Amino acid sequence: MERARSVPSRRTLLKGTALAVVPAALLTGPPAAAAKPAAVDYPGAEWVPASTSNYTVAKRPSQYPVEYVVIHVTQEYFADTLAIFQNPAKQVTAHYVVRSADGHIAQCVREKDVAWHAGNWDYNTRSIGIEHEGWVDRPEYFTNAMFEASAALTASVCDRYGIPKDREHILGHVEVPGTDHTDPGALWDWTKYIRLVNLG
Repeated sequence: MERARSVPSRRTLLKGTALAVVPAALLTGPPAAAAKPAAVDYPGAEWVPASTSNYTVAKRPSQYPVEYVVIHVTQEYFADTLAIFQNPAKQVTAHYVVRSADGHIAQCVREKDVAWHAGNWDYNTRSIGIEHEGWVDRPEYFTNAMFEASAALTASVCDRYGIPKDREHILGHVEVPGTDHTDPGALWDWTKYIRLVNLG
């Protein structure tokens, strides 16, 4: 889809588009009714589908090889991020979003499809995008629960697609060629994260 190649910057779309702040009870309470297990690629994830206007339907890995995992930080609250991905006007999404408080995982795009997360069409086609609730300059959002859940998800993705569990294949958004993003930022503990991925 040609339109996907000119997707606006994720920073532009996410920054300043927050909805009204969701009460804390909604962010930390039990997940909404989960869809059928067949709807998710990662067991235990909650299916929260993105708008079909915000990703490209594909047949990966036969159409495009899956070679990377790209790590993002939302710069938004968990619920607000999901709402942005469900808004057809935003033209941005990721495959997964991980909640800070408890590591709860929402899947928004099937892994076979191309999420618009990296700001680089080639990397979008060859990667799984994982968003993490929080802000790059607020380390209190990088909880153990979030790190452990995300690392287990990344380990599963790597195992299923034969992706090496190293920093050459598990990238920060900042490392995607042509990006203007800084996430996951200097406070993201890559040593801890890669160690946890390799335990998974």
